[in-house]
Amino acid sequence: MESITKNRQSPQTLKAMVARAYGPDQVPADGADWVSELGHGWFNVAYRIRLRDDTNVVLKIAPPAWTEVMTYERGAMAIELAALRMIRERTTVPVPQVDFADSSHELCDADYFFMPYVDADNLGIVKDTLTATSLEAYQEAVGAANRELNSIRGPGFGPLAGPHDQSWRTVFAGIFEDVLRDGEHRQVDVGWDYDVVREVFTANAATLDGVVEPKYVEWDLWDSNVLVRDGKIASIIDHERAFYGDPLIEAGFVPIELPAFGDPTAFMRGYGRDELTETERVRRRLYCLHLALVMVIETVYRGHTDSKQYDWARGQVSELMTRFGCRPR
Repeated sequence: MESITKNRQSPQTLKAMVARAYGPDQVPADGADWVSELGHGWFNVAYRIRLRDDTNVVLKIAPPAWTEVMTYERGAMAIELAALRMIRERTTVPVPQVDFADSSHELCDADYFFMPYVDADNLGIVKDTLTATSLEAYQEAVGAANRELNSIRGPGFGPLAGPHDQSWRTVFAGIFEDVLRDGEHRQVDVGWDYDVVREVFTANAATLDGVVEPKYVEWDLWDSNVLVRDGKIASIIDHERAFYGDPLIEAGFVPIELPAFGDPTAFMRGYGRDELTETERVRRRLYCLHLALVMVIETVYRGHTDSKQYDWARGQVSELMTRFGCRPR
């Protein structure tokens, strides 16, 4: 997936990174077919690199320092490293270990880290080739894994590293407003007046008060961030959007209010979650509105060259605003 946030580096720089992480004896030989870009991601650039001893690793590089990103994406790599450490220490959910991380900006203008390459299939890529039974089994397993991740209790709502607040309404109001300000800053047409969107949030914000226990949430746990092998989850990847919040904001629950995202049945069965209450559904609708706005606005920040995602996501914003009782302008 193409994006101006992808911080591609020269072969010489990549070799210098390998030398720093694994030592000069592991630098690939000149002329060898040793590096390929893993192009499925949307934000960071990732390379699959074969070391001198034929071990395969993944190098993930943050966006260039000069690239303007959305507010919630700032410091994303540090968030991912903290999330990986927490998940490995406090759950049984499979995630890659971190071999080496460098935030010095001496070799390139951004943070980067190395991890082992996981030889498995990306569920988002292969799901259309699976039988319905196999796909449901995987999605059920994702639900169970997501519930285990959500079992981690945080010291308060907000970023993993803080600051924290004991009010989820306060924290999510800030998250929501950050997205709106990002859109206004770049003059992104989301199909609605920004102040009307704010009015919708304010009118429904009381539904957030029912969330009193801060939990670790991935927020970005889509099929495309799940690696599978032999009927099991081999690894979950891309944790840079994690924070302490309401588990109901997780990606697996999105289809409850936005059917265009799929069928949540298997995920919810694996998660062990029953039907939502009406208050929870309104809360989930607010989370969907936030997500749809992100998907519209990020197309400008990432420099998308076609309007496919923008048009689709703007349609989702309109659907949600209409369901909140608003009339199109």
